[in-house]
Amino acid sequence: MSENVKYTILRFAAVFGIILLLFVVVIVRIFTLQTVHRENLEALVAHRDSVYKVEKAIRGNIYDCQGRLLASSVPQYSIHMDTRVEALHLDNGKLFKQYVDSMAEGLSRIVGDQSKEEYKAKMVRAFHAKTVKQQDIRLTTERISYAQLKEIKKLPLIRRGVYKSGFYYVDLNRRVKPFNSLGSRTIGGIYAKSGQGNAGLELRFDEYLQGEDGKSIRQRVANEWAFIPIKDKKNGCDVYTTLDANLLDICETNLRARLEHTQADWGCVVLMETQTGEIKAMCNLDLNDNGQYHEIANHAVTRMEPGSTFKTIALMAAMDDGHVQLNDTLRVWKDGWRYHGATHRDAHAMDTIFTVRQAMATSSNIALARIITKAYKGSAKSFVNKLRQMGLTDSIDYIIPGASQAKIQVPKDTVTISRMAYGYSVELSPLQILTIYNAIANNGKMIAPVLVSAIKDGDKDMKTFKTKVINHSICDEQTLQDIRACLHDVVWDNELGTASTGKWRQQKAQSSLVKIAGKTGTAQLIENGKYTSRKHRMSFVGYFPEDNPQYTCICVISNPRNTGFYDSGLDCGGVVRRIAESTMIYASEYVIQGDQLVLQKKK
Repeated sequence: MSENVKYTILRFAAVFGIILLLFVVVIVRIFTLQTVHRENLEALVAHRDSVYKVEKAIRGNIYDCQGRLLASSVPQYSIHMDTRVEALHLDNGKLFKQYVDSMAEGLSRIVGDQSKEEYKAKMVRAFHAKTVKQQDIRLTTERISYAQLKEIKKLPLIRRGVYKSGFYYVDLNRRVKPFNSLGSRTIGGIYAKSGQGNAGLELRFDEYLQGEDGKSIRQRVANEWAFIPIKDKKNGCDVYTTLDANLLDICETNLRARLEHTQADWGCVVLMETQTGEIKAMCNLDLNDNGQYHEIANHAVTRMEPGSTFKTIALMAAMDDGHVQLNDTLRVWKDGWRYHGATHRDAHAMDTIFTVRQAMATSSNIALARIITKAYKGSAKSFVNKLRQMGLTDSIDYIIPGASQAKIQVPKDTVTISRMAYGYSVELSPLQILTIYNAIANNGKMIAPVLVSAIKDGDKDMKTFKTKVINHSICDEQTLQDIRACLHDVVWDNELGTASTGKWRQQKAQSSLVKIAGKTGTAQLIENGKYTSRKHRMSFVGYFPEDNPQYTCICVISNPRNTGFYDSGLDCGGVVRRIAESTMIYASEYVIQGDQLVLQKKK
């Protein structure tokens, strides 16, 4: 091998060795950066990112129909301390030791959630801690206001800046509801950290309410550091609802009073304006572990077996198809009626002959089961098809996220249609039941409920919501008149009416101020997979004033426990009566005609 060849090989080997060495150095360096220096690099990145500042958009407000605030954003903050800041540990922690007492005293004085000693102990523990979780702590236990934040920023150590003090604050999104719990589940709420809607209208219209955050960059201007906007923030739009804070108060007050008397599991009330479909109140109250009632779940839009309020719908279908008339008669039995192995019983059991009108007044399960099975010859398919024609199974946008759609399906067995006749084996939410009864009050026109009237950006309408007709006529005129006569008797037939004064002389749904028509409902609840006669869900749905309906209202109370007996007419009908009286007083004014006080619509 010549000397030239040897020299070339040696040069190549040297170059390869150098490259290999550099490669090893790079690998070692990468490993070192990923492990030993990881935290320092992350801090450097955080410092670099801090030249940018997010300008938080203000979340839009939610208003009632009178322009009163139902929900608004209030800026609040939490105070934190990162004791890993290098400046605090220089000279054996000289800076920290110098200011820890004054910081503890100042925080205790301004915030007031902890004593000076508690603040100091918390900071000292964090300063000597070994893990990041223990070193980077939240100091304040409570959220603070902007005014408090300004005072805290004046404290001696904090004035030195975040990189010397380790103190920083976090924006927290707090949604204030001036009317407290009124309609709380309907209005909804937001997540504290993200500020995004998590339920109700806050969730449904989150994209409008949120707005868009802005962004600023930290730059040196005229020898001073300042944040220069590079993207302007756009505050959220406002949502205007059809709710009325006064009517919300009326509904919740009366519902709460009855729930506290009966100690029921929960209750809900919905009040709707008849001709427009606008929802004026939607209240839900649940009994919590402390024995208090609070808005926890939105039962008004959750489907359930309605019980006897469905009898009106079933009878309307049979009447409209020409299978039965108001004065037709049929027998009921005290011991019940057997149909394909199932026994149907009445709450007010007796051996007698009823007209259809009387059967509705006393809410006879046997009568309705016999009417529907005969009318549709035991074929649930034709019955369900009729309900579909009426618009009961139409998919409706109820605005509230998670609102249930009606569940009315054709069963495979023969006996189920007899139970469907009086509100079992079908599921509708209280709001859906209300929508149907509102159509009866509204001359047969079924309209979708309206909960929001407009979304506005200042004075500019971004979106408006109008009344939407589901069905221009759910039945013919004669059927409508007959059904209204039945609903009249439920309240005003003092011999049979389940919501009438009756022989017990209890007022129930009868009022001397405003005439109400409607229907009671009771459904057994399921316990351990079976229906139990020990637990019930009661309801009353009606409209008022009867001769010229302005409002339709439903009240549902589930599992009353503090009474010796349950009575939908007394418990739920009584709530609707009191709501009707207060609503008409609020919406109208009294005039004297002869020797009576008569309610007259305000001009």
